[in-house]
Amino acid sequence: MEASTGLYNQLKAAQPFFLLAGPNVIESEDHILKMAKYIKDVTSNLGLPLVFKSSFDKANRTSSKSFRGPGLEEGLKILERVKTVYDIPIVTDVHETSQCEAVGRVADIIQIPAFLCRQTDLLVAAAKTGRIINIKKGQFCSPSVMANSAEKVRLAGNENVMVCERGTMFGYNDLIVDPRNLEWLREANCPVVADITHSLQQPAGKKLEGGGVASGGLRELIPCIARTCVAVGVDGIFMEVHDDPLSAPVDGPTQWPLRHLEELLEELISIAGASKGKTSFKIDLTPFRP
Repeated sequence: MEASTGLYNQLKAAQPFFLLAGPNVIESEDHILKMAKYIKDVTSNLGLPLVFKSSFDKANRTSSKSFRGPGLEEGLKILERVKTVYDIPIVTDVHETSQCEAVGRVADIIQIPAFLCRQTDLLVAAAKTGRIINIKKGQFCSPSVMANSAEKVRLAGNENVMVCERGTMFGYNDLIVDPRNLEWLREANCPVVADITHSLQQPAGKKLEGGGVASGGLRELIPCIARTCVAVGVDGIFMEVHDDPLSAPVDGPTQWPLRHLEELLEELISIAGASKGKTSFKIDLTPFRP
């Protein structure tokens, strides 16, 4: 718990923001190590705190035939190797209470997927590992719901919790990012993270040749959403990146090209530096007499 609290405090104090980034899912050990090295080099050059992200299993897939990853045991071995070789903390998802203990032995941050953000047993099991818990806001939830989800983690004895915006679904096959949510999520009294890539997902919005559907996305709008989020003053940004997005087995349409990572982050740092988004604007409503 002490190590987690130390990392949590570092992330809370990060200026202008911290970064959770990596490929959506573990494809192979070689690929993950290559991606981790490049992303660490970029963030080190820019002075951004990095937590490397990838999933060992994508349980929530559009099709039962979709690639899911190497699974819990093999996936955690690969993530532990990344952590050891490059000395960077790890964030990965859990989907079931039975996964939490094993994941907590490797991951520094346990991420609760959006669809599971209200699952009390999962939140409590994750909290009891003592690791930092990052809860993604459900696509079906108002931001006020996340205060209750964060409180479930705290009541389980873990103060190290974060909440993450990833868009809201108002209709079929699309998500909307409401910047007001980034302010309202502060009511959870913890760091606010913006998932700038999943927010542009189009669930089951891509028709496949020969029938069937897959998730689509609006990759070209990632900079737009990212600029908005850092201007508002989020504490951290979450983004999935890939060296070859068109060939990515999962969520290719919303993975940012690795070659453009540094230039985008440089711009976001500049925007965050110019904005006062992390400070409350004090409004004086007394009569004004110029």
